[in-house]
Amino acid sequence: MSTSTISSFQKVFAIFGGIVAPLFVVYTLTKSPEAPQAKAADVEARIKPLAVVEVSKESGSHVDKSGEEVVKTACAACHAAGAMGSPKLGDNGAWAPRIAQGLPTLIKHATEGLKMMPPRGGNPDLSDNEIAEAVVLMANQSGANFTAPTPAATK
Repeated sequence: MSTSTISSFQKVFAIFGGIVAPLFVVYTLTKSPEAPQAKAADVEARIKPLAVVEVSKESGSHVDKSGEEVVKTACAACHAAGAMGSPKLGDNGAWAPRIAQGLPTLIKHATEGLKMMPPRGGNPDLSDNEIAEAVVLMANQSGANFTAPTPAATK
């Protein structure tokens, strides 16, 4: 008999150990004394935010921004660089055909949106007066000589 021969007992023990041992390990790892709900509650507690921010509209009256503020916060996002075909601020050649349409048309386009430009420059909280002042400012920087309409006329 050679020394490399494995006995029948060793074969049975290897097979038994190869099947039972992994099953025992899996069973031990999956069985936990804690209920699944307790684990879920612990996870919820660990990942909950430190604070909750609630956003609501301000109560009270709306205070209009100046045309310059509106241009900086809404209009300049596209008109400063000429994004998506918008006329650049101060580009008299690009603004000339638009200015020729008249101030009421420019205000209407800015209020309702036109082509890629969203209504109210993407800020629905802007009043008609704020839009009108911003349009007058941008057009006047580009060769127009408009006077901003009174707040009652823009409603």
